[in-house]
Amino acid sequence: METSRFIAGVPVDVSVGHVKVLRLLCPNASIMTGPGTTTYLIGDRALALIDPGPALPAHTDAILSALQGRPLQWIFVTHTHGDHSPGTLALQSATGARVIGLAPPEGAAYQDHSFVPDRLYRDGETVQCDGFSVRLIHTPGHVSNHICFLLEQDSLLFTGDHILQGTTPVILPPDGDMSDYMRSLEQLRTMPLHALAPGHGDIMMEPAQMIDTLIRHRLRREQKVLASMGTLQSCTLNELVTLAYDDVPAHLIPWAKKTLLAHLYKLQQEQR
Repeated sequence: METSRFIAGVPVDVSVGHVKVLRLLCPNASIMTGPGTTTYLIGDRALALIDPGPALPAHTDAILSALQGRPLQWIFVTHTHGDHSPGTLALQSATGARVIGLAPPEGAAYQDHSFVPDRLYRDGETVQCDGFSVRLIHTPGHVSNHICFLLEQDSLLFTGDHILQGTTPVILPPDGDMSDYMRSLEQLRTMPLHALAPGHGDIMMEPAQMIDTLIRHRLRREQKVLASMGTLQSCTLNELVTLAYDDVPAHLIPWAKKTLLAHLYKLQQEQR
C-alpha cells in the first residue's frame, strides 16, 4: 500500500462508484491495528460515517473538520471493540447523529460497553440516507455483534474486522465463533460485491478472490491443527499452538492461541 495514502487525519477519496467515500485514518497504528483504524465518510450533503474509532480527541476533531460544515446524520458501527466504537459518544454529542449497530454482548471481553445504538437493528435492514442506502449484514465470527455495511448503489462492502487487508482477523471465543465466521464468509461470497472497504488497510477490488483466499486459509489452518493434534496426542494449548502456528511470529502467538481455541471449539462441535 502507498504510505502517502495512510497519514492519520488526512481525508483520502476512496470512492469506487457514484457515491463519494472518504477515508480518514485514526492515529492508533499498532501491531493489531496495522496503519490504524479506518473511519469512512459517505455522501456529499448529509453524511454517514462508518466506525468513529477510539475515543481520541484528535481523531474526533479530524472527523468534524472533514465534515466541512455538512451535517453528520448517521453513525454506523461494525462492532464494539475499543478501536472501532468508543469515539461514538463524542461524535454523537457534537453532531446529533443517529447511532446504528448492535449493542455489546453482556459480559464479553474487549468490548466497549459505552456503545448504545438508537434502537434494535435487524439483519438485512436498509437505512435510507441522503442519496444512498446502507444495508446491515450481520456477520458474526470475529465477535457475535459484528455487522458489515453494504453501500448498495456501488456494491461497496464496509467489512470492519471481518475481512482485513493483508491479514486474517483474530476470532475471540467464547463470544467469537469460528463456525459463525466461516458461515458469514460463505454468505458474503454469494453476494455480487464490487469492492471491500476494511476497518484496517486499503480498498480491495477483487472481493470474491479475497473471500475465497480467507476460506482456504482457515481450512488449511484447521487441517494443520488436526495434524498437529495427531502428532502430539494429548497436549496443552501452549504445546499445540507452537506446532500448529509455527509460521506465526512469536509476538503474535498470544492472539494465535485465541483463534486456535476457536478452531478447537469448531472441531468439537463437528465431533472431529
